[in-house]
Amino acid sequence: MPAPVGQAAIFPTLAARSDQMPVQLRPVASAKEHRRYLRLPLELPDRRPNAVPILLVDDRDLLDPKRNPQLAHCEVERWIAWQGNRAVGRIMGIIHRSHNASHGEHTARFFQLDCINDAEVVRLLVVAVEDWARERGMDRIIGPFGFSDKDPQGLQVEGFAHLPVISTPTNPAWLPPQLETCAYGRSEDLVSYHLAIPAQLPASYHAVADRCLRNLGLHLVTIRSKRELKPWVVPVLRLVNETYGKLLGFTPMSEAEMHALAAKYMFILRPELVHLIADEHNTPVAFVIASPDMSEGLRRANGRLFPLGFLHILRAMKQAKQMDLLLGAVRPDLQGKGLTAAMGISLFDAARTHGFTHLDSHLIMERNTRMCAELERLGARVWKRYRVYERMIS
Repeated sequence: MPAPVGQAAIFPTLAARSDQMPVQLRPVASAKEHRRYLRLPLELPDRRPNAVPILLVDDRDLLDPKRNPQLAHCEVERWIAWQGNRAVGRIMGIIHRSHNASHGEHTARFFQLDCINDAEVVRLLVVAVEDWARERGMDRIIGPFGFSDKDPQGLQVEGFAHLPVISTPTNPAWLPPQLETCAYGRSEDLVSYHLAIPAQLPASYHAVADRCLRNLGLHLVTIRSKRELKPWVVPVLRLVNETYGKLLGFTPMSEAEMHALAAKYMFILRPELVHLIADEHNTPVAFVIASPDMSEGLRRANGRLFPLGFLHILRAMKQAKQMDLLLGAVRPDLQGKGLTAAMGISLFDAARTHGFTHLDSHLIMERNTRMCAELERLGARVWKRYRVYERMIS
């Protein structure tokens, strides 16, 4: 077992049982423990059969100040649960100081809750974060929730037969009930829709789209290459800042964060699946970004981009019939005026051209009734559900 990091760092252990050694939690304090923390989810025996693990490089980047500017605003602690020399669980605690200040909150977050199938190990992990947060004046904890809404949110609670898509949770079905026994209740539900790509949209969509573009002086932007795409990335992310203020845990991105996000996702972006609407000054007012599904490739890569992981991902994207929505927004003053119809026509035309048969909507807050209604009008159905939990700890 790793050496203790001072007496204050030792947490209560799980009482010994006849069939196993006691479990003890210790904060991550060395480079060796950091590497152990990163690899742990790939080595646990109780993963779901169709788990789609995050790439190790992305997990490392979360704690690299050069690649994750959110760290400048956060206090972070991590723990590993040890059973003898065996790591059996991990968790991260986050206090996002700037988000709390701007929202008048004293909220902590737990993130990266991964462990063996043992309710007592789950309890020890979340209690460690609760005690740490309470000592720092927090009165509420939510999770799983990372540094921003760009990280995987919540636990999946329905639809485990379907592969998780990029940046969504990949937890086993037994974990939500075990967390709920620790007095955690629902804070926010998010849903993912399945939609067959329609052969054609109703004529009313085309009429609305034509009228809104003409009357508002807007135009669709044609993007043919990544070279043409790059100048639009930061303006599009500025529109995200303007639009996403009501999302759970959203904090406006700085210019540095915008460039970091663009660098992370540029390699998977396909220009033909990026659709923009701009005004007379060529400023984006609405956009939608989709990607070929890479879930099977990520599953085969098993957390490693090299030496062969990236080939699995590229092959999966090339063969994909599923299109995953990644991001979209309409400027607040133009919402409800028909721009979603114009983008839908453009996106579905491209999807059919490139052989996609259906899409995954990615995560949508269930209370976003406008977005849910738009999809349901086209025949979409909820096929996965995710839940962010909360508990008062004062």
